[in-house]
Formats: sequence, C-alpha cells, structure tokens
Amino acid sequence: MVKSKKSITKFVIDCTQPVDDKVLDVALFETYLHEKIKIGGKTGNLASNNVVITRDRTKLTIASPADLKFSKRQLKYLSKRYLKKQQLRDYLRVVAASKNSYEMRYYSISGGDDADEE
Repeated sequence: MVKSKKSITKFVIDCTQPVDDKVLDVALFETYLHEKIKIGGKTGNLASNNVVITRDRTKLTIASPADLKFSKRQLKYLSKRYLKKQQLRDYLRVVAASKNSYEMRYYSISGGDDADEE
C-alpha cells in the first residue's frame, strides 16, 4: 500500500512595502513569530508539530500540516502585536490579501486638501 501524502496548509505574510522603505526588519519579525506562535496552548512547539517558517526577502511563509488546524487569525494577531511592540501600529495595518495570505499596508490618509488650503 502507498501512504497518501499529508496535505500542508501554507500562510503568507507579505511585508514588501515596509521592508522596501526600511521600516520593518523581516528577520526580527520571523524570530518573533518563532517565539510566540502557540500550538496546543504552548509556545515553542513548532518543530515537534512540523510547522516551518521560511523567509524570502520580503515574505514570510508559515507551513503546517492540515490536520493541525493552524489558525490564520493567530498570525494576524501576532503581526499586529509585533507592530505595536515596534511602535509601527499607527502607520501599518495587516490586511487579508487572499484566502491564505496577509499583507502589511500603510494607512491611506487622504485629507480634504482643497478646503484646508483656503
């Protein structure tokens, strides 16, 4: 008999805009996630549960087995918490870009410039 390949769920956090502007360091963000992600109510269980965090230049990919039911919502919570810790929460927000990915964007502030100039 052939064993079926275990399905893997991948989540992506895209930090392109803040990294290009040198506001956010992806390496520090990755270590923060390594320390803070909880599995089964405990932190530090990533390796034993086959959860892998990989880093490209501006993107973090979190891969976990599908039967683990890893929460995308937890990634958003931890991302927002990291931004708060770095005092960037007033400038950046975490937005769902697709079903399995988040993106960090700047707040778009558009004031009524015409009325203010007069």
